[in-house]
Parts: sequence; structure tokens; C-alpha cells
Amino acid sequence: MPSTVVYKMLYDHDTATLRIIFVSGLIYDYKNVPEEVYQAMKNSGSKGTYLNKHIKGHYAYEKVG
Repeated sequence: MPSTVVYKMLYDHDTATLRIIFVSGLIYDYKNVPEEVYQAMKNSGSKGTYLNKHIKGHYAYEKVG
């Protein structure tokens, strides 16, 4: 089921950066995210809920663009 908040997720294994592209068009890079956290989000039933509980406030981020 598509997320109503997260449009797309990209993960860079070399830098452990998780890029979140929101439905709104905003893009954020979350730094030093372990691959298992990315995989858990990818497999979660609600991407937005997972993002709010396990990523926001836990990893440094920067707005892209």
C-alpha cells in the first residue's frame, strides 16, 4: 500500500544516508542510518509512522534543495 506521507526512499550504502522524498515534494537526507533501520522502514506497514517513531529525532538530517 502506498504511503500518504513518504513518496520514495533511497538508501546510500556507502554513506549510510537515507533520503526521504515526501509526497509534498520536500526531500530530507538522514545521516548515519544503519541499513537494518532502512530495511525495517521499507518493510513496515506505515512508512510515515515508522519515520516518526524511529528516525526523526534519532538521526541528524538536512533538507535537500
